[in-house]
Amino acid sequence: MKDEATVLVVDDAIENIMIIEALLEQEYCILSAENGQRAIDICLSSPPPDLILLDVMMPGLNGFEVCRRLKSDPRSAKIPVIFVTSYSDKEAEAQGFKEGAVDFIPKPIDNNVLNSRVKTHINLSKTERFLETKVQQRTEELMQTQSEVLYALGRAGEFKDNDTGAHVYRMSHFAKIIASKVIQNKEWLDSLLIASPIHDIGKIGIPDAILLKEGPLDIEEWKIMKTHPQVGNQIIGDQNRSEVMSLAKEITLGHHEKWDGSGYPLGLKGEDIPFSARVVALADVFDALTSERPYKKAWSVDQAVKHIDESFGQHFDPILAKPFHEALSEMLVVKEAFKDVTG
Repeated sequence: MKDEATVLVVDDAIENIMIIEALLEQEYCILSAENGQRAIDICLSSPPPDLILLDVMMPGLNGFEVCRRLKSDPRSAKIPVIFVTSYSDKEAEAQGFKEGAVDFIPKPIDNNVLNSRVKTHINLSKTERFLETKVQQRTEELMQTQSEVLYALGRAGEFKDNDTGAHVYRMSHFAKIIASKVIQNKEWLDSLLIASPIHDIGKIGIPDAILLKEGPLDIEEWKIMKTHPQVGNQIIGDQNRSEVMSLAKEITLGHHEKWDGSGYPLGLKGEDIPFSARVVALADVFDALTSERPYKKAWSVDQAVKHIDESFGQHFDPILAKPFHEALSEMLVVKEAFKDVTG
């Protein structure tokens, strides 16, 4: 019974391909290429081979160059390459390993050596892929758990004055959508999405008499309210080894800073404000303006957009004006899907 693995044999001599095929075809599916470029094309196709048996001395692209190109492309970099060659000197062998090969098989080919080496490296490759899959699954599970914990903390920060929980969901997605128009790094954008919900976690430390006051705050009360970014910063602490928690710290401390330096708590100005905090500030204000609260009616989207457009360069980073408008249609889909539930 054949193994599921596919072996690509690359050699400019058809008789050498036929010999290897005869030795392996009972165990594996065999593909062949008579030149280096054809081998590269096959390896970049879908699905790629599980292992490559590669001749060194070929016209055009030699085996070393083929291996170098395969290892430089993420799509083929992990395919194990075994050189099958009449070269026997140590220098050629060292060159092969430098280019990324996993083994050498000398010509003329010994059947037992060929079968043993092919089986070993295919099994090693399968084991590596299995472990990578497990690590990826575990990483995704940890990210999901981290997301759920931070979302719950975000709701805790909002619970007293906005107990629906939808605000932190909406604004975190708004932030990711806006940022995606500027940054293409998926991992960073995912981290921003996870970190954003706890931007107001510091409200936990604000007395209810101030946080829930129906009328305007007096000067002393407002001073206390403006400490919530620093309280949140203290809650998160300094042991922030992950990108998510580093972003959470930036956002929590910086989302009330303003582009013109008139914000709080540090009065940062322009690009001294972390990009993550600048994006979240914009997303947070848009959601706050367009959401109904006990102390205010919801603004229309047009009213909110007009106000925000007038605030670029003062409150908000002017570079975000274009991304904000590009993101608006997607943001409105999120807004419609996650409305506040009242009553």
